Formats: sequence, structure tokens, C-alpha cells
Amino acid sequence: MKSQVISAYGAPLRALERPSPVPQGSEVVLQVTHCGVCHSDVHLQDGYFALGGEKKLDLSASHSLPFTLGHEIEGVVTALGPQAQDNTEKPLGIGARKVVYPWIGCGECPVCARGDEQLCNTPRALGVNIDGGYSDTVVVPHPRYLLDCDGIPAGLAATYMCSGLTAYSALKKIGQPASGEQLAIVGLGGVGMMGLQCARALFPDTPLVAVDVDDSKLQAALDNGASAAYNATDKNAVKQLLKATGGVAAAVDFVGSEASLGFANRAVRKGGKVIIVGLFGGAFSMPIPLFPLRAISLIGSYVGTLAETR
Repeated sequence: MKSQVISAYGAPLRALERPSPVPQGSEVVLQVTHCGVCHSDVHLQDGYFALGGEKKLDLSASHSLPFTLGHEIEGVVTALGPQAQDNTEKPLGIGARKVVYPWIGCGECPVCARGDEQLCNTPRALGVNIDGGYSDTVVVPHPRYLLDCDGIPAGLAATYMCSGLTAYSALKKIGQPASGEQLAIVGLGGVGMMGLQCARALFPDTPLVAVDVDDSKLQAALDNGASAAYNATDKNAVKQLLKATGGVAAAVDFVGSEASLGFANRAVRKGGKVIIVGLFGGAFSMPIPLFPLRAISLIGSYVGTLAETR
């Protein structure tokens, strides 16, 4: 089995050849046909998240080196453990094309029991905590994490396990906007554009406001359903947005920087929600009395559940 692994933090990946895995228990082995590259892979390769100033969140304790990244995985079933077919809804055949839900928990704690495996305190996420898809093959702990992807172009389903799920889960936390209210999508990179598309499907009657620092991305957002666009580098952008909307019901920050979160916070109306998705890094501060006086909710959203994926 050939893999591209982290052998030292901050260094390029290197090739490593190891024996091919033999599935045990309920494990399933897939031949990897596609595996996406996520910006969080870059953070994992660096070994930290930036927390603002000189502060860093050390990620090295989450796995040992050498380690195989890759959590956006699509592949073909090549081997089954002896218990892999137990308690499955339908038989799993060799050669079946599947996409992998990677945000796996311990499966035993109350968090996992309520369906939030992605928030487990002892996670086993593929490509984050256990070896992932930058390899010829990947071992999936149980067939329940394998989803059908028939009818989806090859390679596209893999991206849904991160950008698609992340955007969808964040938007679901908004609830249903009232008639006449508007939403803001802050940051129009890959996940943000996915968020715009998901928002169009989830809230077809709600105007969507696009915010970015790149005019070409703002134009792409307008071409794909945004009702208005604001360049955050314009010092009057927030004022113009508030004048046009009265403040949005919710803003989803797909960047996660001090600047993007500051914009999102100022853009929401009283009682509004700010959903933070992006992991760019940095620190954010706000006078505490403004939280109750404005009655705003600041909500973090990390990928999504297996149920949401299905």
C-alpha cells in the first residue's frame, strides 16, 4: 500500500509503502479512487491552528507520525471484515462504489449516542485522528459510514463529505428565516460558494447577501443566485448593508478570521445569529454587554452529523 504521509510538521508529504491492510471485525477496506484536499489538511500538516498573536493550538497530539491525511474520500470496496455484514441495512458487495463519512467518534459516549459523532471527545476521524485517504487504500471502521453515491459524478461526492456537509449543517443551525428577512454568506471560497448553493435550496424565498474581499468572487456569487454583494474592504460596506437590509437575520462566516467575524457580527440585526465555520484563525473580542443588549447568538459549527450527510 502506497501513501503520502506527514513525517515532520511543516514539511512536504513523503511517499511511504506499507503492507496492505487486512480488515478486522466490522472494518471495510476501500481502494481510494478520489480524495480531496481541504484547507484543514494544511493546518494539520503545519501541526497547529493560529489562535491570534503568537498563540497556537497544537494539533500534534491528535495523531502520531507518520500520518496519512485525507478526509474527503471516495472509493470502491475491496475487502470486508468478518462482522462487516452484521446488522447492516443491505448487503455490502465487493466492488461497490461508496463515499465515506469521515467524522467518526468512539461510538460509545453520550455525544455519539445522540448522533453527534463529529463532536466526540475521543474522535477517530479519518485523515484527522486515524489514517485517511491520501493512500491506495483506506480502512473504514464500520459500513454504516459508507454512503451510496450513484448518480453523482466521480470525485464530486468526496467533496460533499466536507464542504457540502459543513455548509449544509451550518445553514441548518439558522432555522427558518421569517418572510422578508435576509441572510449573509461571508467568504466565497470553495465552502462559501457551496454554502450559497445550499442556501438557495434550503431558503428559496430568502434573499442572500454575499460578502468577500475579491470582486471576482462577488460577481460569481451574483451569477449564482446572490441578491446583493458587498466588498468588505470598502469602509462603508457594513453601513450600506445595514441600510439595505436593516440587518440580516443570520450571517455565516466561512472564513473565520478576526476581520470576517467582525463584519458578520456588525451585519446581523438584533436577535440575529452569527454562525462561524471557517478556521482561518486569529482572535475576536466584543464588549460583553452587547451580547445581551443585541440578543445575538454566536454559534460555532463543525462539519456535520451522519444523519445530515444522509
